[in-house]
Amino acid sequence: MTDTTAGFTVLPDTAGGAAVRPLVPFADARVLTHASGRPWLVGRWHDDVLVAAAGGVRLAVFGSTPADAARLERVAAALTRPADLDRHLPALLGSCHVLASVNGGVRSQGSHSGLRRLFRTRVDGIPVAADRSDVLAAMTGSGVDEETLALRVACGLQVPYPANARSAWSGVHALAPDHCLLWDGDRERETVWWRAPEPDHSLRDGIPAVRDALTAVVDRRPPHAGRLSTDLSGGLDSTSLAFLAARHTPGLLTFRWAEAEAGNDDTVYAGRAARLLDRAEHLVVPQHELPAVFAEPGTAVSAEEPISLTRATARIRRSARLLADHGARRHLAGHGGDELFSPTPAYLHDLMRTRPLAALKHVRAYCALTRWPLRATLAEVADPGAHDAWWRAQADELTAPRPSQRRPVLGWGLGPMRAAPWTTADGTDLARTLLRRTADRARPLAGGLAAHSLLLMVRSNTSGYRLLSRMYAEAGVALDMPYLDDTVVDAVLRVPVHEHAGPWRYKPLLADAMRGVVPDPIRTRSTKGEFGEDVRRGLRANLPAILDLFDGSELAARGLIDPAELRRQLALPQQDTTLPQALENLIGCETWLRAAAGAATGSTTPACTATYSTATYSTAPTPDRTGTAPRKG
Repeated sequence: MTDTTAGFTVLPDTAGGAAVRPLVPFADARVLTHASGRPWLVGRWHDDVLVAAAGGVRLAVFGSTPADAARLERVAAALTRPADLDRHLPALLGSCHVLASVNGGVRSQGSHSGLRRLFRTRVDGIPVAADRSDVLAAMTGSGVDEETLALRVACGLQVPYPANARSAWSGVHALAPDHCLLWDGDRERETVWWRAPEPDHSLRDGIPAVRDALTAVVDRRPPHAGRLSTDLSGGLDSTSLAFLAARHTPGLLTFRWAEAEAGNDDTVYAGRAARLLDRAEHLVVPQHELPAVFAEPGTAVSAEEPISLTRATARIRRSARLLADHGARRHLAGHGGDELFSPTPAYLHDLMRTRPLAALKHVRAYCALTRWPLRATLAEVADPGAHDAWWRAQADELTAPRPSQRRPVLGWGLGPMRAAPWTTADGTDLARTLLRRTADRARPLAGGLAAHSLLLMVRSNTSGYRLLSRMYAEAGVALDMPYLDDTVVDAVLRVPVHEHAGPWRYKPLLADAMRGVVPDPIRTRSTKGEFGEDVRRGLRANLPAILDLFDGSELAARGLIDPAELRRQLALPQQDTTLPQALENLIGCETWLRAAAGAATGSTTPACTATYSTATYSTAPTPDRTGTAPRKG
């Protein structure tokens, strides 16, 4: 069933755009109009939406932006064509969609991190865009994209961007995060609006820039109603956000799950932080009050696309309800911190070309700590191969034995992709086809392998994070991820990766940026929590329910998995987390496909006539229609 509780659709300033308006599947929809009076943005939104008007120009920003109403009005007044927006974007960027209707032309874009996405299709020949792929699928009657589903089933969490960002619906296309969509009437084109900045800051200069960017993002995001809450797991990412938020939030609520792993020292560091945050309220949920990992495996997260992060969905929903019960309406989470501040060793290739002696020092340190073979590591550093060749190798080796975990990952991807053992031959063939097509179209994300790998980490994970936020929204809590704000990502990219990477220190760029904000005994932590025991206990407890889920499997009916092999694999002793991770992804695919099958049978929310308000372009914050969902500030 298509969940149309929140989202928006973009329509062109044409008679055709007005004609397809009744197909937009949002009940009780709001409508913002073009200057012509035709419908422009149709949907339901609970975030702050800043809107400005000037002559034939209409400008809207959905989400978190440093701009206020006055700034947006000045930008709108300066536009005469959609391309003019380029020079004003630095004043608007945060974690937001920027949408413009300019004298008949329309421009639409999301965030370059990939957290705010856009999709496009044609409905009866009319171009339409939306922030949700399932909305466009409902408008067109699209079915499941079989190749995309097969790749998700086969490889799941291993699939990096851009293959992981493909729409799961046939005929619905994902806009690249660094592209904007331009319409001139019914003609459309895509163009690049963002490129990775040059690494022109030293670590010394980058530290205050990262601190300033992160501070500004946290400071501009208080909830308009209710309380602000934040994770306080004891890790550096969430702890930094907690101390930043506490400076101006006396009623801050911190939250964490108690750990099942006896050796997990997150408890120690979280306790130290909580004692120092003496003006905040601290909510710690003990293990016996948490749903087990893999609990309620048959519950779908979203009808939009499969989500790989399914093992903790019952816990997350429980957590969101607890936060809401304690008055929280906006919750800060540290997602994105690992991606930005723990770069992969792929940076060694660039360093070897520019500073070979320094690169050799890094290589020797990695080999000593991780037991990588020195000769093989140097060979990979010297020649990472071509970008397209990496994708073709993944297709060719999809059913090859998994390589040794002692093998370094230094190329264009995030590690070797291997099909899960329960994937059928037909499913594997479909996945290979898509991987080879990706090899023909994918391009490096930045000029060097170091920056490419950092951006690859970010964009490979934001697809899951945006779906994760839906579970918080169900409880009326907005999940906010400051590290994935475009301004923070830009600040990190300006620091050469090799200056804050390496095996010697843990997240040095973030740790140094938080000097004076986070107390030193916590800021200099060099360990990371282990949650393997949670997974082992949860899998044992919920294995019968998982097996029941795959009785009458929709994936098996499509010929993508072998249920007998799935049962056999789950009965074997698990030597590492590889199989539980693949299972987590498989559950996401199965539950999504069942939801998608429901949508295909006609159970989507019917289109509803919207009211065209004469006060559409008020620059005041949009009122909350539900009374519970918060808005970005």
